[in-house]
Amino acid sequence: MARSILCGTESVWFKNLSVFELDEPFTLTPEEVTEQLAEHAFRPCGGLEPHSLGWAPAMGRLGGELTHAAAGFLLICARREERLLPPAVVRETVEERIAQIESDDFRTVTRKERQRLRDDITFELMPRAFTRSTYLHAYIAPDDGLLVLDTASAKAAEELSILLGRSLGRLGLTPFATGRSLTPEMTRWVAENRTPDGISLLHDCELRDKADEKSIVRCVGQDLTSPEIKAHLQAGKEVERIALSFQERASFALAADMTIRRLRFDAVKEMEHDPDLDAQAQFDLDFAFMTNELRHLLTQLGEIFPRAKSMVG
Repeated sequence: MARSILCGTESVWFKNLSVFELDEPFTLTPEEVTEQLAEHAFRPCGGLEPHSLGWAPAMGRLGGELTHAAAGFLLICARREERLLPPAVVRETVEERIAQIESDDFRTVTRKERQRLRDDITFELMPRAFTRSTYLHAYIAPDDGLLVLDTASAKAAEELSILLGRSLGRLGLTPFATGRSLTPEMTRWVAENRTPDGISLLHDCELRDKADEKSIVRCVGQDLTSPEIKAHLQAGKEVERIALSFQERASFALAADMTIRRLRFDAVKEMEHDPDLDAQAQFDLDFAFMTNELRHLLTQLGEIFPRAKSMVG
């Protein structure tokens, strides 16, 4: 696997992908982006805030800049801090207070009082709750008109997109795919054992019954051309997620909504490790390699599945 250069708590090597097209050409310089992101830089949660979201240094411990420009790409990083207040702790404290009230006042606490107690206790405990931070990296590819996020979570992608829009002004984003499901094409690949040039089947997939969404079959380490898999397809199941290889340079699991999980850069073995490189130079080298590989992969996927902009007009 690729060498890990830590940024906050995450690696510069993306492991998942959510991809958006920029509706307008991206013309801001790295310096302008840095200046605008600074107005929404991360700050820790206030005493009563359940969470906080803002921009963190793109290179983590290797530098303090909120952006990092290299090879024509612009790396950014959002940090989300949340307070951890387990519901069980709130429940236990509420029950203790209720028991005390009923014992002291010889009466039953009403439902309305119980809710008010829960709110008051949450307010009381929140400043003492532990906090946890997560980091979400993304990069802007101006020449390709893309925003690429290291997440397959729709919620996380939406949070970062909203924060980016607030920071840079109006920023129109369109999902990389046209919004339609990729299921029919992926199902056909397995049924016919035929994939587009450069793409090959691996040995994992997830099948779902189109008549019953709760009926799911997960196949791991199996020959996807086997009679068993074909029987599932003939019974009405369709491919919702499938493990693929791209030119033997990258492997990943492609979902019907065109998000990518379990991304591995198999071609990283081609990189020569120079022990004389400092950490920042190695970071640049790794980032340039990753973005170049992803450019080829996303170009191929854009040719296989119609991109949103190509459908306009």
